[in-house]
Amino acid sequence: MALSSSSSAAAPLLNGSGSISSCYYRRHHKEVEGKIESTDDHEDYEKLARDMESASPLEIMDKAFEYFGNDIAIAFSGAEDVVLIEYAKLTGRPFRVFSLDTGRLNPETHQFFDTVEKHYGIRIEYTFPNAVEVQALVRTNGLFSFYEDGHQECCRIRKVRPLKRALKGLRAWITGQRKDQSPGTRAEIPVVQIDTSFEGIDGGIGSLVKWNPLANVKGQDIWNFLRAMNIPINSLHSQGYISIGCEPCTRPVLPGQHEREGRWWWEDAKAKECGLHNGNIKQEELSQHISINGNSVAQHTNGSAPASDLFNSQKLVSFRRTGIENLARLQSRKDPWLIVLYAPWCHFCQAMEGSYIELAEQLEGMGVKVGKFRADGDHKEFAKQKLQLVSFPTILFFPKHSAKPVKYPSEKRDVDSLMAFVNALR
Repeated sequence: MALSSSSSAAAPLLNGSGSISSCYYRRHHKEVEGKIESTDDHEDYEKLARDMESASPLEIMDKAFEYFGNDIAIAFSGAEDVVLIEYAKLTGRPFRVFSLDTGRLNPETHQFFDTVEKHYGIRIEYTFPNAVEVQALVRTNGLFSFYEDGHQECCRIRKVRPLKRALKGLRAWITGQRKDQSPGTRAEIPVVQIDTSFEGIDGGIGSLVKWNPLANVKGQDIWNFLRAMNIPINSLHSQGYISIGCEPCTRPVLPGQHEREGRWWWEDAKAKECGLHNGNIKQEELSQHISINGNSVAQHTNGSAPASDLFNSQKLVSFRRTGIENLARLQSRKDPWLIVLYAPWCHFCQAMEGSYIELAEQLEGMGVKVGKFRADGDHKEFAKQKLQLVSFPTILFFPKHSAKPVKYPSEKRDVDSLMAFVNALR
């Protein structure tokens, strides 16, 4: 009986500097004159990625199954990545599917899991977070702490650690990542790579291979394929959801918005990763990403740590607590105001400093005043209760003839996007 190629042993290679190489040992099982023989192949995945750069998702998927057999599985999130399961079926090879049930998914996603299992005649291998860790997180921080201190800790407990356990039983996994999903973190992903963030069954960094068959496929092409093949989809898609995650951290997007704007919308647009694909973030960016969205900046939130002030320009008015209270109380104003609520230690505030100052310069003489209010430390609770503060930075437009300020809803903080917001309201 002929056996399809599968991997049963793998070991990472180190290059001269001691870092992980793109090479990886694969053990093939093959039948030779009636006997099963094992051979170790030395695979260069950077070269393979280059060779398959223009290959179709079906070709890439088939190659992945050829290489790893039963030691590879598809990671299914319950969104448009159902297309991976369709491609797997089309290869004609056996395949496995696993999914992370975080405990915070939409009921529509659970229903979709059941639909997919019945449609393809499969059983999804579900992985759940550690109940003790979840209990400790919620009892300590509450159910929605991620709106204030970032999503990293919650994702680490509900997603990253369960994924780590699941991958320890594999030698490779298949993801639905695409380059156009998140320009800040996924623009350079290859179709296959050594996973430097997680370990496979043989242990050690470099012992796991990640396949991204959809890396070069556009989102619109995915949807064209879904419709052409009559593939079932999550009912949330018909409600405006594109990228789908946990219920509290996912919302519909408006026409023209990028799909990832519906995920963790209160955080930086360039770091939209939950930790499952942190290998996409360059190391210097990763340290910044973790320090802001995790707990390592907690010492700054009380305003006690020294930090250089931001948005220093003669074009901006710096508000004190009394001034911003008075502005908020007015039923009508002589001029409309654009105000940023910020904290000097916040890297996201620092990142938008240049664009906000440039915007203030462009608005000069246009009848819109621009200001800033430092809303951390002793002012944070006031800003949360009275100024719609959820995270830094928060940008508010105070209309001329309306008491209630309008909150800027997007995390696109470039000059053009902010100007479009102002022009729509002034």
